[in-house]
Amino acid sequence: MRQLTLACCQYPIEPIGSLTAWRRKLDGMLASATEDGARLCLFPEYAAMELTAALPDDGVRPGADGEDVAVARAALATQLEALQALVPDYQQILVDLARAHDLWLVGPSLPIAGTDAAGQRVYHNQAAVIAPTGAATFVDKLQMTRFERELWGIAPGQRQLVVEADFGRFGVTICYDAEFPLIGRRLADAGAELLLVPSCTDGLAGYHRVRVAAAARALENQLFVATAPTVGNADWSLAVDRNVGAAHVFCPPDRGLPPDGVVASGELDRPGWLMATIDLDDVARIRAEGQVLGHRDWGRPAHVGGPAPTAWP
Repeated sequence: MRQLTLACCQYPIEPIGSLTAWRRKLDGMLASATEDGARLCLFPEYAAMELTAALPDDGVRPGADGEDVAVARAALATQLEALQALVPDYQQILVDLARAHDLWLVGPSLPIAGTDAAGQRVYHNQAAVIAPTGAATFVDKLQMTRFERELWGIAPGQRQLVVEADFGRFGVTICYDAEFPLIGRRLADAGAELLLVPSCTDGLAGYHRVRVAAAARALENQLFVATAPTVGNADWSLAVDRNVGAAHVFCPPDRGLPPDGVVASGELDRPGWLMATIDLDDVARIRAEGQVLGHRDWGRPAHVGGPAPTAWP
């Protein structure tokens, strides 16, 4: 058996006034998770956007200019640029905490500046992945939502990877990425036994899209999928003012696993950790001996080959 206890954070967005206060908040949360046996902790997409409360007040707040999209876009761009000054300390805090608590950590994501193929400055939604040793890498979000693309100016990234942890192999598909089967499939083909889905959704429809997608990825790839959302209202925030969600851990519904495919579920919009213990050996077992062999059958010609059927009548 390769048992893993993982902690999925239903993260409350709060007006954190300094990096010191932010570190204190995460430190306390991680201490609680490790006391409950967590070896891997997953934070949500854009949870680090609460750090904007530590920036100088520019007087622009949600709704201040009604429906003026241009003003909102300009304010978000100004905020993104100002956030970059916090990035080195933000990254170091996550490294220090993973090392201090001796755990694997997928940190709260943040838009981080980089350059595109043409050398132009762009922002990518990046999540840090940190080992207990403090070794760190990152993954990008590949698919942008309309808000990210049209108002916020976040650009699609390219970096995806499978992490070789001491307990097994996992990948990260950030929020909307989970709704695209081939992204998860590529990670499964590269050896992932667990997919982690950090998310940030501002309503029930968005939350359920991520929930349904995560369950589907677990079914079709015959692996575990865990989600972690932001929760709560933050009227002071330009980007993450509404947050709705609950954490889940899904599995393929098959022999020896929950028949509904649900390992654990959190309470909607309630801050805290969802804890779950899974056996990653179940992935290989189900893929070899399951009632169905969806992972194996994915690429069979009957599934993907040939032209579309002719319409009738």
